[in-house]
Amino acid sequence: MTSGQARKPADEGSPGVEGSGSHLGSEWVLGADGLRYRRAARVILLDRSDRVLLLRGHDVDQRERHWWFTIGGGIGVGEDARAAVVRELREETGVRLDPGELVGPVFTRSAIFDFYAEHCRQDEEIFVARTEAVDVVGLSRDGWTDIELDVLDELRWWDLDALDAVTDEVYPLGLARLVRGLLNGWDGKVRHLEEGRH
Repeated sequence: MTSGQARKPADEGSPGVEGSGSHLGSEWVLGADGLRYRRAARVILLDRSDRVLLLRGHDVDQRERHWWFTIGGGIGVGEDARAAVVRELREETGVRLDPGELVGPVFTRSAIFDFYAEHCRQDEEIFVARTEAVDVVGLSRDGWTDIELDVLDELRWWDLDALDAVTDEVYPLGLARLVRGLLNGWDGKVRHLEEGRH
């Protein structure tokens, strides 16, 4: 789920701060640099009209601030990135893909951010895939985790021109431009998106 969002620094006594136990889940481990860390996999999911499916979320203590991001989440124990993407896509949207339908990873991305009152670092592999447009209005949230139920607000198909014009935060940065670079096919080069701290 989490995709590199920024929020205000954690306060002592806030949920998830060291000493009170992490609310992020078992896939997040404490790294040598003192940050919560996980590997994650995401998908730029396109329909036949070149629209991209994105989630909108917020943080627990900044409900007025939100951002859009690609589908995906943490890579579980015993999973590879492709298996994680397929699972996350099914859980978050109901869309079922075979791992062989994923192209890439086309991008890798590293981000440092604060989420759920914890400083986090996430390394991502980002794939691209095509599907038929699905109606996301009546989407079941049965596969969502407690955190996802708390912080995810909306799924939406975005036309690339509209995505270019949106003033909301979108992750990865420059997503519409990145997608346009893939519309005629992937050249086989994995590009790293170094976005630093958000």
